[in-house]
Amino acid sequence: MTSYPNTELADFFSKTLSETDCDIKTSIDQELGRQQNQIELIASENIVSKAVLEAQGSILTNKYAEGYPGRRYYGGCEFVDISEKLAQDRAKELFGCDFVNVQPHSGAQAN
Repeated sequence: MTSYPNTELADFFSKTLSETDCDIKTSIDQELGRQQNQIELIASENIVSKAVLEAQGSILTNKYAEGYPGRRYYGGCEFVDISEKLAQDRAKELFGCDFVNVQPHSGAQAN
């Protein structure tokens, strides 16, 4: 069992947002209520499903995967490669094309 010299850090990775920052959690909950009860007419602010929220908030967010599947600049990307390859294959089928890039642009370009 790992011993932590600072007991405040013992459950750092297991605490929920409600436990670590209730003000941010409240703000997120209020935004959820706003989205559920108002019509948003900005296309880029469309509501996503719980499945999309789950995927975007997954453990994959911890991984920096620069490059393309099978040709990354860093190791340990084999599972990110699986997800990206699935996205590529699905986009090719959806749009009836042979080649796709499913990686977002960075920063403001992504908007």
